[in-house]
Amino acid sequence: MQSIRALASFPTVVNEKAARVVAAFVATLGALGALTQWRWVPLVLSVGFALRVLAGPRFSPIGRLAAQVIAPRLGRPKLVPGAPKRFAQGIGLALTSVATAAALTGASTLAAVLLGVLTLFATLEAALGFCAGCLMFAGLIRLGVVPERICVECADITLRQRRNDLVEA
Repeated sequence: MQSIRALASFPTVVNEKAARVVAAFVATLGALGALTQWRWVPLVLSVGFALRVLAGPRFSPIGRLAAQVIAPRLGRPKLVPGAPKRFAQGIGLALTSVATAAALTGASTLAAVLLGVLTLFATLEAALGFCAGCLMFAGLIRLGVVPERICVECADITLRQRRNDLVEA
C-alpha cells in the first residue's frame, strides 16, 4: 500500500517554470479544441490533468517534458508550493471532464466555451505566471476551509522567497 501512495504523491514544491510550460501546452490544446471542436481534445486534456493531479509530472507526458527537458533550459528553477498547483490542476480536471462530457454528448458549444475559459486561465499562467487556482487556494486557506498546515508557505509568502533565495545562492 505504501508503494502505491508513494507513486501517487504530488511534489511538495514545484518549479514554476515547468508549471508555466505545462500551462502553455494546455492553452495551445485548449484553443485548438475550442476552435476545431474536435471531441478528442478535451478528453486528452482531462487525462493529462488527471495524471498530474495524481502524481504531478511523473506520469504526464507534457509534465515530464516540461519538468525534465524544457524548464531546465530556462535557467534556475523558481520553486513554489505544490499544494496550490495541485488544486489548480484539479480545477482543470473538473473543467475538462465537463467539457469532455459535453463534447461527447453533442453539446459542442458548451465544450468550446469551457475550453475557452481553460485557455484564458492557462494563458495567464503561461504568459504572466498568474495562477487563478493558486489564488483560490490561498483564499480557501484564509477562510479556514483549507487548513494552513496543508501549505504553510501559502500562508506566509516570505518563506517561499527565502527558499528561492537559497536556490539562487
